[in-house]
Amino acid sequence: MSETWIVPDWPAPDTVLALTTTRTGGVSEGPWAGLNLADHVGDAPGAVEHNRIRLGESLGLPASPCWLQQVHGNRVVDAAETGVPVQADGAWTGRHGVVCAVLTADCLPVLLCDRAATRVAAVHAGWRGLAAGIIEQAVHTLRLPGRELLAWLGPAIGADAYVVGDEVRGAFVGRQSRAAAAFRPALAGGWHADLYALARLRLTACGIATISGGDWCTHRDPERFYSYRRDGVTGRMATLIWLRDR
Repeated sequence: MSETWIVPDWPAPDTVLALTTTRTGGVSEGPWAGLNLADHVGDAPGAVEHNRIRLGESLGLPASPCWLQQVHGNRVVDAAETGVPVQADGAWTGRHGVVCAVLTADCLPVLLCDRAATRVAAVHAGWRGLAAGIIEQAVHTLRLPGRELLAWLGPAIGADAYVVGDEVRGAFVGRQSRAAAAFRPALAGGWHADLYALARLRLTACGIATISGGDWCTHRDPERFYSYRRDGVTGRMATLIWLRDR
């Protein structure tokens, strides 16, 4: 891990490149201070564009990332066929040099690839997206058996800081009784929700056995991470994945 980004520690092939940015670096100021990469959160457009250019140059990206208009749904698009930002919460590709990306600031970024390095995907998984089946849709879109896939869970809000209502717990437990283990009562009412545990349950149900990451809390680390629940007005980190030539 560098100060500017986090490289997944997962057994992906060498031709799969991936990372999550932190808020370190960049030219954004005020509540977006640092490397804000989102153009929909009130930051100066020029600052966001500068940050995106800086990201691409620092990483030597083969192309501009496929930026999405995320809506907490379960649509997954082909990043190689997408032009202007479309409403979706996941992107996949089987082509080298196409960069899939999702933006987060508490929601869970999930990366997927196959052991043969033929396809990759990036998924934005807040509780609504998880409940709506964004992970299942991403796995289905890759058209590969779960046993051939690897998953990595990037920085998200931790269970100690994430309190939700009965409706959120019901959305998961009503479909998968084992999800009850991902919730524990909060002292002031409601439930502490473990997004990482909920994602692991969905991934496991899809047949994915190798699941890495999932040990950060964006809410409790303001030096490195943006957090919507902590700050309200804030920036977004990006989680990127792409295939390179051998």
